[in-house]
Amino acid sequence: MPPARAAGPLLLGVRHHGPGSARAVRAALDAATPRTVLIEGPPEADTLIPLAADPDMRPPVALLAHVVDEPGRSAFWPLAEFSPEWVAIRWALDHGVPARFIDLPATHTLAWEKEEPPRTPAEPAEPAGDAVRIDPLAVLAETAGHDDPERWWEDAVEHRSGAGTDPFAPFAVLEEAMGALREAYGGGGHDRDPEREAYMRLQVRAAQREFGDDVAVVCGAWHVPALRRGPTVAADRALLKGLPKAKTDMTWVPWTHRRLSRSGGYGAGIDSPGWYGHLFGATDRPVERWMTKVARLLRDEDRMVSAAHVIEAVRLADTLAAVRGRPLPGLTETTDAVRAVMCEGSDVPLGLVHDRLVVGDVLGEVPRSAPAVPLQRDLARLQKRLRIKPEPLERELELDLRGETDAGRSRLLHRLRLLGIGWGEAAASRGSTGTFRETWRLRWEPELSVRVAEAGVWGTTVLSAATARAEADAVAAPALADVTALAERCLLAGLSDALPVVMRVLADRAALDTDVGHLAQALPALVRALRYGDVRGTDTHALTEVAAGLAERIFVGLPPACVALDAEAAEDMRRHVDAVHGAVGLLGETGLLGETVAVRPSVEGPPGTGMRGRWHSVLRVLAGRDTVPGVLRGRAVRLLLDDGELGQEEAARLMGLVLSPGTEPGDAAAWIEGFVGGGSGGGMLLVHDERLLGLVDAWLTGVPAEAFTDVLPLLRRTFSAYEAGVRRTLGELVRRGPGARGSTAAAASGIPGFAPELDAGRADAVLPVLRLLLGPDDEETTGAGADAGKTGVDEAAGAGADETDGDESADADDLVGADR
Repeated sequence: MPPARAAGPLLLGVRHHGPGSARAVRAALDAATPRTVLIEGPPEADTLIPLAADPDMRPPVALLAHVVDEPGRSAFWPLAEFSPEWVAIRWALDHGVPARFIDLPATHTLAWEKEEPPRTPAEPAEPAGDAVRIDPLAVLAETAGHDDPERWWEDAVEHRSGAGTDPFAPFAVLEEAMGALREAYGGGGHDRDPEREAYMRLQVRAAQREFGDDVAVVCGAWHVPALRRGPTVAADRALLKGLPKAKTDMTWVPWTHRRLSRSGGYGAGIDSPGWYGHLFGATDRPVERWMTKVARLLRDEDRMVSAAHVIEAVRLADTLAAVRGRPLPGLTETTDAVRAVMCEGSDVPLGLVHDRLVVGDVLGEVPRSAPAVPLQRDLARLQKRLRIKPEPLERELELDLRGETDAGRSRLLHRLRLLGIGWGEAAASRGSTGTFRETWRLRWEPELSVRVAEAGVWGTTVLSAATARAEADAVAAPALADVTALAERCLLAGLSDALPVVMRVLADRAALDTDVGHLAQALPALVRALRYGDVRGTDTHALTEVAAGLAERIFVGLPPACVALDAEAAEDMRRHVDAVHGAVGLLGETGLLGETVAVRPSVEGPPGTGMRGRWHSVLRVLAGRDTVPGVLRGRAVRLLLDDGELGQEEAARLMGLVLSPGTEPGDAAAWIEGFVGGGSGGGMLLVHDERLLGLVDAWLTGVPAEAFTDVLPLLRRTFSAYEAGVRRTLGELVRRGPGARGSTAAAASGIPGFAPELDAGRADAVLPVLRLLLGPDDEETTGAGADAGKTGVDEAAGAGADETDGDESADADDLVGADR
């Protein structure tokens, strides 16, 4: 005899994404065999329901609705394999029963949310007025004497087998409990529920007229009392009259377990989607199977976990459940057992278990026949052709741009970034700094489907959309540096059709911009673009002309722009000088500009040959002008010294002049910061050139007491940027004092790395490693290795000098303050 149920439609109140509710729904539908199934969800998706039976449809997935003219206004309805709504859909399709969605249409929902950020409809809006939003499960758990709603729900529903019981009983109990809550709390602070429930009631009544009472309704348990006893049809229609509308489109999109979790920002989410998926899929011995999964994960991470660990963990979980009075071990008990047995009390591997299994990174799939904007279809085609599959776990992708496939992948990722689709983030390449290699960190998030829909307004293919977006961004760019950065991105993305527009805007902006700082910010991006164009085979003639013009205007305008700057502006200008120096160095290496720019008489100093020569003339001007801030003069001297345009003797002479008693201590400290600061290897310069270190030390000991506190912060900032080994070596040299700091005295003391002559033995020590790396048979390679061994003496000597007794070494603070 079939079990009895209440008269009227079968109302199955559920918890969204609850495996216990999903099993109960399946059992109730098997027992009732309704003629139609009504499900909480947007009715615009009725035509998409048959796709759930497609073999290529694999949950978790979500219904995505967006406004046609404004795709950024969107909403998701996520469904997992253990979601009651998904179980109801599959049951209806398997039994040939029509299924319909009955929630308020998305055309109203998205029109309502015009002024709000996108969210899932199950995440309620802020309550209006003095209404207080409640969590029904939390209230029920507290009433039952539990302080943890999730734990109470597990005991009451998820761990309930349901075998041999009335399949309708749990729904009747939940309906009664929710009825009591609604009598006590009214609408519970969900201010849009009246309209939603009015629409649901109208749809249920329409189904009853067609199928009688042989109708099953699967909806949130909170709504069941309102569907059982509600206002009249006329009242419901009056409530829905005049609701705002927006033209919408809808499709299926992949979803992830991580986005189902409450921590991911999903208001109706759950704490442990991976655990719930396991409970739903494990037909028997769920704890044993779970512990096996954990052990496999930990073993894959090279942790020592055996079958004995699994057995002990299961026993401990069962024991903890018995002690705590629970019917079965829940997530709390299994987690405690895993921590104690498999993780040896450490939360570090336990965090991995929580991230990979309790939450999980399962990414769903949708069939290709699902509706999609043309841009989405083109993206899917490119992903398949380039063999680059979207995955929920972050992974690194190394690309060699000399190969056609990797070059195509690079162009695709750069084009998507131009469109605001952040599938990949560029990262520093390991083992190579060449322009032919790229490293990306990839991770596909469900929200990117919305970004793809938004980008569809720019074009029907990734190439056309990125081209149109780049042209629009160039016209709207607020600063010159933004346009140059965009030109670089266009080259990286291979957008040759967009470059004419970008270059026209760039030339116009560069001609009108007179700020040397802006020009200096723009030049490095152009230089990088020239190098990228070289490896990617892009025509960069227009870029070359603009870069030449920018460089010439910087050379002419930089000296007057560096006069009468305060400390903050001088520090900004120093960064600009460093950026221009690096850009000019790259241009000199590539030879792209050569002698295309004529030397202008407004650049003082002896004319050089080529771009580097003219830049060195500018640096000499900066180094010799007293009106230029000390940090810029010191930096100019350092850059000339590094490029071999200034001898050691001349650099020491200039430092001696600056550090003479007639110079203000603050200006002298700024000069030192510019010369040896900025993370440019200045510490090693002081280590190996004891004359310069002696000048700094002598100046520091002579700073008047009243000025010392003013220069101390500058010096601390300068020396704190050095590596620890450099600071130790400098401190050791200062500790020995002027009488013992000469190279002869250092050699006599036996300190490694200090001697008047080259230490051939130490230099030759690197040769075996170089031969191993470069190969011993190639005569040219061996010669290069020998040269490299000789040029590496300074670094080897510095490394040896760092090997001093830690108890006798001094820090940067001692270096700055010991002489006081």
